Amino acid sequence: MKHSGLKPFAVTALCAAIALSSLSAWAVTDEDILNDARTPGDVVTNGLGLKGQRYSTLDTLNSENVTQLRPVWGFSLGGEKQRGQESQPMVKDGVMYVTGSYSRVYAIDARTGEELWQYDARLPDGIMPCCDVINRGVALYDGLVIFGTLDAKLVALDKDTGKVVWKKTVADYKAGYSITAAPLIVKGKLITGVSGGEFGVVGKIEAYDPKNGELLWTRPTVEGHMGYVMKDGKKVENGISGGQAGKTWPGDLWKTGGAAPWLGGYYDPDTDSLLFGTGNPSPWNSHLRPGDNLYSSSRLALDPDDGSIKWHFQSTPHDGWDFDGVNELISFDYQQDGKTIQAAATADRNGFFYVLDRTNGKFIRGFPFVDKLTWAKGLDENGRPIYDGNNRPGAPGEADKGNSVFVAPSFLGGKNWMPMAYSQDTGLFYVPSNEWGMDIWNEEVAYKKGAAYLGAGFTIKPLNEDYIGVLRAIDPKTGKEVWRYQNYAPLWGGVLATKGNLVFTGNPEGYLMAFDAKTGEKLYQFNTGSGVIGSPVTWEMDGEQYVSVLSGWGGAVPLWGGEVAKRVKAFNQGGTVWTFKLPKEAVAAR
Repeated sequence: MKHSGLKPFAVTALCAAIALSSLSAWAVTDEDILNDARTPGDVVTNGLGLKGQRYSTLDTLNSENVTQLRPVWGFSLGGEKQRGQESQPMVKDGVMYVTGSYSRVYAIDARTGEELWQYDARLPDGIMPCCDVINRGVALYDGLVIFGTLDAKLVALDKDTGKVVWKKTVADYKAGYSITAAPLIVKGKLITGVSGGEFGVVGKIEAYDPKNGELLWTRPTVEGHMGYVMKDGKKVENGISGGQAGKTWPGDLWKTGGAAPWLGGYYDPDTDSLLFGTGNPSPWNSHLRPGDNLYSSSRLALDPDDGSIKWHFQSTPHDGWDFDGVNELISFDYQQDGKTIQAAATADRNGFFYVLDRTNGKFIRGFPFVDKLTWAKGLDENGRPIYDGNNRPGAPGEADKGNSVFVAPSFLGGKNWMPMAYSQDTGLFYVPSNEWGMDIWNEEVAYKKGAAYLGAGFTIKPLNEDYIGVLRAIDPKTGKEVWRYQNYAPLWGGVLATKGNLVFTGNPEGYLMAFDAKTGEKLYQFNTGSGVIGSPVTWEMDGEQYVSVLSGWGGAVPLWGGEVAKRVKAFNQGGTVWTFKLPKEAVAAR
């Protein structure tokens, strides 16, 4: 383990005193976490609130003055591990916490950009992350900074020093498990999922005691596996995960069924529900596993007290394209016929945008949000896809591979992991999406622990010469695309919306960009020096509004992107936290 401890600041004594006092001051509480969306002085949740809307009530920075936004500091993650920086920064009492590739954590003075401490996980040689060595952020609770590692551990660090308080093994990395998502704190519980669907793992969502790492409950996400609650040090079975072994899986395939909830989840206080998505069924070759293959490629509502499943909605039953279902399910309310509808929305990798009743998971409406969608002819009245049989890759039979088909979107999705934002002012979702397709074929495959378990091959291709990425403003009540911004390279970073009529996101070309939330006009851009695939945040400190984003190209696109990867092969990797604010004269001129 590398641990650098506290470093002396090359700043004034006053700044040093402020930084040190803030280090010893905070203890994030359950109330702080519940109120995060309403307290813009800090960012203590992944998603700027437990619902994950990524909306800020701050408007000092707005569409009228954003052109004057200036960088105030940049912090390099350092070393040679400059790839795939997908983290969302957290900020508490003047200290920023951010993760880097290869399971690293940094504490940074948010006023000056000076490093306070750094923690590097000691990773074994045999880690097996499918889609780059990324990490998407930390959880803050009490006096701890908690994150997951590429060898499937949870690590809790002291907020002042970065020293390990406790460490817990969640799963066996030798079987293909890892953790890449930011953990979630709900009702005093630390909630995490796991990654590893390409290795035939069994997905699971679990709750731990954030103060000591003790397991509280576990909920497998493949039908047939038992969940349980820990009581007095003993396992108390909490029912099979909503079904029976083999019911929607043939034979013993449920034992290696995938369905990893690798992106983590959010929480809806209105219904007291954890909202998680699950990944692809294993293997990719769908002819080997007839049936719906629950609970893969689904959205789940779980009881945070014991992990029991309240409801599920499967976006791609019997998934044969690796469309997953992990994309974030965002709670929001809207008015219809004088009534408030408690809804939740998700933009799926399969190219459909879904609006659900979050009280029961019932389908309200769905519509394509990409320009080209070929694997299905539409959705039925329950939101189930109407498959086009000609666009499912064929079974291998006696040959080395089955017949290849061209399908849009590609398995990297109409939208992948990169989180969308919802504006409470416009009522629109701002969706980072991509226009690409794939040639895909099936092959024979058998499960072997720790080996790739796909049974498929693919080549991803762009659908247009001049753009792949599309930032879309979507009305969830009508399905209308209100505006779009087209980007030459794929979009792979998160989105932020603010009350200042702004939408922020980044692109692989290296730009942090700001758009008018109502019209889509690009108002601002700043080149960070490497691709932006992190999620921007904004907060208020010392009476001023700040914006921060992590820059560093990598992730799944250059690893899996086929013909698309050729478009981005010249992009430089990196690892820098950039922080911006308005000059004081620009604020005074308001």
